[in-house]
Amino acid sequence: MDVKTGLFYVFSAVLVFAAFRVVTVRNPVYAVLYLVLSFFQASAIWMLLKAEFLSITLVLVYVGAVMVLFLFVVMMLDIDVETLKRGFWKNFPMAAVIAVFIIVQMAAVLMSNFTETEALPMRGMDGAVLAPNASNTTELGKLLYTHYLYPLEIAAVLLLVAMISAIALTMRKRKDSKFQSPAEQVRVRPQDRMRIVKMDITKPAPVAADPAADAEEKKA
Repeated sequence: MDVKTGLFYVFSAVLVFAAFRVVTVRNPVYAVLYLVLSFFQASAIWMLLKAEFLSITLVLVYVGAVMVLFLFVVMMLDIDVETLKRGFWKNFPMAAVIAVFIIVQMAAVLMSNFTETEALPMRGMDGAVLAPNASNTTELGKLLYTHYLYPLEIAAVLLLVAMISAIALTMRKRKDSKFQSPAEQVRVRPQDRMRIVKMDITKPAPVAADPAADAEEKKA
C-alpha cells in the first residue's frame, strides 16, 4: 500500500466518524463543528483525486462561508434541544426508510463506477479528448458560466435569501433577546446619558450601647 492509498483510508475514516457524530451529538454547535471537520476530510479526498478546484471550492465556500454562517445562526438562536427530541421516535420510521433508499442509490452508483479498471480521459465542452496537461479548472469554468449560467445565478439568489432570513431570525424581538437601536443611539443627547440628582445629607443613626460590652470594659 502506497502513501496515497494510506492517506485515502485515513481521510475516509475521519470523514465517516465526523459524519456519524453530526447526527448523534446532542449539542447543535458541536454538530456544526463536526460537519466542518467532515468537509475538510472530503476536501482532502478530492485533492487526492486531483480535483483541485472542487477541493478548494469546498473549503472556501462551505467551510469558510456557509458553515461559519450556520454556526453563528445556531449560536445566536439558542436552539432548545429538548424540544427537538420530542418528535424523534415519531418521525424515525420515515427517516429510516428514506435513509435506506438513499444508501441503496449511492451504493448502486458507487459499485457501478468501481467496476471500471481504466481511467477515463478528460473531455471538453464539445466532447473532444483534452490533453493530459489540460486544466480541469478552466474547462469547468467554461462549462459553469455558459451552459449552467442560469442555475448558478439561481443558487446565488437562494444563498442571498438564506442570509437575509438568518439575519431576520436573529433580529426578531424575543423575551430573552437584547438588541440596540442605531437610530436611537444617533439621536441621543449629552443630557440623556447622565442625570445629576440632588439628595439631602443624612446622618447615620446612633448605635445603641451594649451593656455587656460596657461591663467587660470596666472589668478590664
